[in-house]
Amino acid sequence: MYDLGMSLPHALLGLLAVEPRSGYELTKAFATDLGRYAWQAGHTSIYPELNRLAERGLVTVTEEGARGSRTYSVTREGYAELRSWLLTWRRQGKVRNEDVLRMFLLSALEPADALVVLRRIVEHTAEEGSRLRKIMDDAPAVIPPGSDGFGYLAAEFGARQFEAVHGWALWAIEKLESAPA
Repeated sequence: MYDLGMSLPHALLGLLAVEPRSGYELTKAFATDLGRYAWQAGHTSIYPELNRLAERGLVTVTEEGARGSRTYSVTREGYAELRSWLLTWRRQGKVRNEDVLRMFLLSALEPADALVVLRRIVEHTAEEGSRLRKIMDDAPAVIPPGSDGFGYLAAEFGARQFEAVHGWALWAIEKLESAPA
């Protein structure tokens, strides 16, 4: 398998495994909840990555349209790479999670400021969790195959993450408020 490093190549392979798309359509896909909750990417990173994936034989151009538009599809080798990456559950490379870093450093603040941060987390996670739950309430009871089900599992994962962080923030507020002065 190839060492593709970060997740953008895998995100592109996954989107193309669901259905062939142009670079423009891929850019639009990253402007949705995919970019909001999972991985942000714009055309300045998507187009060069598509070229690298094509050079490695992981995607192929299946159609050329007006003004140089190209539609890409994942190749058998590209699908094998995606499958291998998805089945190998481990972090690769450097860990960079700004939210966790903030929580490590929260005790550097005065307790009153730390409580402000935690209350904002409670508010944000309640809003976003509620928004995702509404989406999930409208979703079918059975995960539809192919592109119709794309994002269903991710939305549930996100909703549960928001619920977990919400509960943690309420717990942390309680601990800070009950700490001796």
